[in-house]
Amino acid sequence: MSIRIGISVLTHEGQNIWQNGLGQNVIFLAEAFQRLPFVEAVVLIDVGNQNVMPHQVDTAAKNLRVLTQRESTDEVDVIVEMGGALDIQWLDLMRARGRKVVFYCCGQPYVGLVESSVFGKPSHAPRPDRCDEIWLLPKDEAYTPLMRTLHRCPVHTVPFIWHPQFLERRIVEIAAHGLEYGYRRRGEVASSAIALRQGGLRVAIFEPNISVVKTSSIPMLVCDEAYRVDRSSVAVMHVLNTLHMKDHLTMLHLANSLDLVREHKATFHGRHDIVGFMAQNADAVVSHQWQNDQNYMYLDALYGDYPLIHNSPWLREVGYYYAGFDARDGARQLLLAGQNHDGTLADYGERSQRLFDAVNPFSQANLDAYADRLLHLCRDSGLRLQV
Repeated sequence: MSIRIGISVLTHEGQNIWQNGLGQNVIFLAEAFQRLPFVEAVVLIDVGNQNVMPHQVDTAAKNLRVLTQRESTDEVDVIVEMGGALDIQWLDLMRARGRKVVFYCCGQPYVGLVESSVFGKPSHAPRPDRCDEIWLLPKDEAYTPLMRTLHRCPVHTVPFIWHPQFLERRIVEIAAHGLEYGYRRRGEVASSAIALRQGGLRVAIFEPNISVVKTSSIPMLVCDEAYRVDRSSVAVMHVLNTLHMKDHLTMLHLANSLDLVREHKATFHGRHDIVGFMAQNADAVVSHQWQNDQNYMYLDALYGDYPLIHNSPWLREVGYYYAGFDARDGARQLLLAGQNHDGTLADYGERSQRLFDAVNPFSQANLDAYADRLLHLCRDSGLRLQV
């Protein structure tokens, strides 16, 4: 016997696969499940209002149907709440019928629990005991006891997975407009950008600035410290996802304290996808995270061979690593990137490729790990799965 799996998604008007990493993660997981021999079908359970995925997702080619909760009632044996919150009464019904429910938690659990109340942010708080298991990514393994106590069920760690398929499609899209994604050595830079490259790296900061786990504050300090040490190191600092904070006194105080801002070498932007923005405006990425060290943005930047200055312990052997909140160490790494990246590009790419292989959803190691989790989940369900 085989099983049918449904993964929740939340569609909405104007949706785009680049709005966050979760939408991509759902597709990678669905395609990994499809490759398991005991999985009969995978469907997407839409709790939104569009009943269709973003245009970047060809559901027909991927053999993925988009169903409502009602339509999926008799179509699934395992339900993965991942991209959208499912109706509690429906989950109770499905569990009463012997179906299995997993909460696949991609966001940092502790911050998700406390920020809404501390900062008055909108939140959704479903009944904790609605599922049979919790699946966490390795970045959040430390929160296993918290989640086990809160949800009163087993908690397991599953592989972090990523694939460049959406990145590659976007690269093709911008190529049609004469734009090229990927780092180019100084001698290979188009004539229109030579002057900027001679004046240092054009740095982009992509942190979303909607949670304390990923903000632009430390990257801004990293860039400014590097600029103070060597005025030729940074040509411009682009800080994205900041327009909603442009009038906040704390943000204004921080920005106006920086030499890069005072000397008109900083630009603040709204939201842009990494491919389109890097191809036109930047040569390096500076980032920072707090207890959230696995991020698709890092992989997107590394795929383009861009210098990635980061503080993710997970990527300690890849990119240019600095520890914790040490902006001065980050500045040293940024200066090192500016000086050495052209000459070490081949080795940089090889180290990145080893990482891409490790997170490939379709590698045998990752398929085996997800197969084991599903088999364990369904061990007492009455389903005799053929492995």
